[in-house]
Amino acid sequence: MSFGSEGRKESVYLVQQGVWDMPLESMPLASGYIKAAALADDRIRAGAEITIHNFKGGSTTITMANDLFGSGVPDVIAFSVLGWNFRSFGALATTFKQLNPDGLVVFGGTHVTDQAERVFRMFPEVDVVVNGEGELTFRDLFCAHLDGVSKHRLDAIAGVSFRAPDGTVVTNEARARIEDLDVIPSPFLTGAIELTDEHNKFRYDVALMETNRGCPYKCAFCYWGGAVGQKVRAFSLERLRKELEVFAKLKVHTVVACDANFGLLPGDVDFVEALIETRDRYGFPRALETSWAKNKSKTFYRIISLMKEAGMRSSFTLALQTLSDSALETMNRRNMKLNEWEDLAARLDHEGLDCYAELIWGAPGETVESFMEGYDRLSRRVSRIAVYPILLLPNTDYMEKKELFGIKSVRGDDDDFEYVLEHNTMTFAENQQMQRFLFWARVMAENAVLRYSWVVLRQAGGVTQSQALRNLDAWVAGVDDPAAAPLRSYVASAAGGTDKFGAAIMYLYTDPEARRLLRRWWSESLLPLVPEDAAPLVAETFRYDLLTQPVYRPAGATTEEADLPVVSVRGEEYYIRRNVDLDYDVPGIVSALRADEEVDLSPSPRTVDLYYRTGSESAVTSTNHEIVMHFMGMTEGEVLAAAAGRTEKPEADRKKTPAQCEPGESEYAPGSPLAVTLLKSDKGGCA
Repeated sequence: MSFGSEGRKESVYLVQQGVWDMPLESMPLASGYIKAAALADDRIRAGAEITIHNFKGGSTTITMANDLFGSGVPDVIAFSVLGWNFRSFGALATTFKQLNPDGLVVFGGTHVTDQAERVFRMFPEVDVVVNGEGELTFRDLFCAHLDGVSKHRLDAIAGVSFRAPDGTVVTNEARARIEDLDVIPSPFLTGAIELTDEHNKFRYDVALMETNRGCPYKCAFCYWGGAVGQKVRAFSLERLRKELEVFAKLKVHTVVACDANFGLLPGDVDFVEALIETRDRYGFPRALETSWAKNKSKTFYRIISLMKEAGMRSSFTLALQTLSDSALETMNRRNMKLNEWEDLAARLDHEGLDCYAELIWGAPGETVESFMEGYDRLSRRVSRIAVYPILLLPNTDYMEKKELFGIKSVRGDDDDFEYVLEHNTMTFAENQQMQRFLFWARVMAENAVLRYSWVVLRQAGGVTQSQALRNLDAWVAGVDDPAAAPLRSYVASAAGGTDKFGAAIMYLYTDPEARRLLRRWWSESLLPLVPEDAAPLVAETFRYDLLTQPVYRPAGATTEEADLPVVSVRGEEYYIRRNVDLDYDVPGIVSALRADEEVDLSPSPRTVDLYYRTGSESAVTSTNHEIVMHFMGMTEGEVLAAAAGRTEKPEADRKKTPAQCEPGESEYAPGSPLAVTLLKSDKGGCA
């Protein structure tokens, strides 16, 4: 049967779904590229109406079906498939074919690339699988559609799999990687992605963009963009500058560069300079998050110097994955030498720059003993450690060598990942034991429910990070407190998945009963482990951690935070908690401890104002720890440093602190770009 029609525009749906269920959407970047590339073709632009349907992580299959098909059925539907939506999108393909038997279903994305046999077997309603980069392939496929080419006769299109008339699966030759990435039109500059909501505000949690594609490494657990072991190709700086300007004018706080190794290419320095120049001109963006280069070069160090000088925020990553030599060997991974990562972590600490590390639990070659030894060694320098359970992904070395490593696994309940249960160096029982540790490590440390406490606990209290986490696990398991019941439920069912981590993080960040429970644990179970002379500092650091958690204030909230006034600092809104009395200079002490400096641990009472960026509701309801850090409470100096441009001298302009302002008065001289303006308060303050 041929497909295609005459005399009317073909209706095309591009479907994407983020992983997190949060108030704001995740930007549909992949669909945006597909749409922009397709509409650059004159025939497609004249013959098709292409719309993007973007769903949140919590959207059910039924919800998506009603949204997609409730007011009409398209001629073509193309899904951007990842492990968390593979099954739902397969079900939607089935529904689509019930409604439009002659329609075309296309699957693309890393989870289905080179997996056509399995895809067609599980979901026979799927007509075409796109292998590799999809922009030019989808364009060619849709042109064939307009020409009436049969979906069983797609032999001329590189980079696709389909079924021949006799039902056999045909996979065409691979399409060459796109060398000149600028042939893909920008989805931001062309308007392919809708950027604003009904209030003309930026509609996504962060702005996603690519500065390059490809990864020179071939780690056994990874299939980044289907471009592992590939030359890195970059978008032009001129294009990236224009995209940054679009985001700046929309007051986007955080840009996430979806690159595998940012800081690897010399051109990455140029991008950071462009980012800083854009921020200095428009006030935004104010933060860059990315997957930093695995091996740190002069380029990386130049970038961190630039960002430090400019006050541009980021979470710099130590992507170690393991400190076990045996596990590194199975990973096909050349890691940084031990002294190199320790020196780097020390340098970032001395510079006062935020840093986190990544570890994977359960890689072949790893044992419980080697992992815990590595975790505690790493936590001496980096307390925010992202710990992920090993997952088997399609097309990876681990997936292809399951028998060699003795891997036993199971598919997820709601996703299509394979969760490792045991292998040659890890038993079932050991894995189950470690899943509990991973739960608390991810919730409490990786997602920064506590931040400063880990450093003070270890260096002043003599309690390691892993000891504190295991103490919490045992205490929650045995305590008679209704507030512990949700956490017991989450930890019991969280093995291998992410949904319960998110529920626990949201509970601890948003429910006053959860904070009460944490205070009880700290006083009853943790403080007794600490030397008496260090206990007051440890207790105050814990209080400061809770005080500086993001302010969560959904519509209609009646909590204490609902009364906090809102101020504007250089165009961005913050809640302000005024006149907070502290017994110790917690940030100063922690900074000194991290820098290995001598610290006076005696009380040093002070009063501070704390600022909290508004709009944390999406961050605290996800597991995106890099983004939640941008909503943590900051001192006045920290918030002004984050808001200041490189060319500004805020202290020279200042007349007084915000707390000293009278109603109707600004803390800065007239015309200063850093003037703090009170927006919402019934208690007076700066205007």
